[in-house]
Amino acid sequence: MPKPLVLILCTGNSCRSHLAEAILRKAAGDLVDVASAGSKPAGFVHPEAVAVLAEIGIDAAGHRSKHLSEFLASQVDTVITVCGNADQVCPTFPGQVRRHHWGFDDPAHATGTAEQVRAEFRRVRDEIRRVFGAYAAGLRDAR
Repeated sequence: MPKPLVLILCTGNSCRSHLAEAILRKAAGDLVDVASAGSKPAGFVHPEAVAVLAEIGIDAAGHRSKHLSEFLASQVDTVITVCGNADQVCPTFPGQVRRHHWGFDDPAHATGTAEQVRAEFRRVRDEIRRVFGAYAAGLRDAR
């Protein structure tokens, strides 16, 4: 039996959705399949997102920016939007059972020195880690 698919959506699919995808995959990958996509994909995964994931032992070097249309024919169990724009344009997927919106600041808009930008990526990563870690714990408890 295939694992349920959790699709994490953001507008650009370059930062927040990849942070959430990688963190949830590590926390609950034995329970669900996890993917991410965007309504207007940037075409790249932000290098700072990859770097701050590496700091916590997660390799996201193979991630790519994808359009949500790649999943329209998929059996998506749960859609989680992590930015307001994606929440507003999110389609209903065939077979979709659940939908959640947990908004996070976009670290791609951070300004300042390289260290200040990295600190903002870490802050958002840590917020996502807390929320998606709790979500993974809830999935385990529901088993």
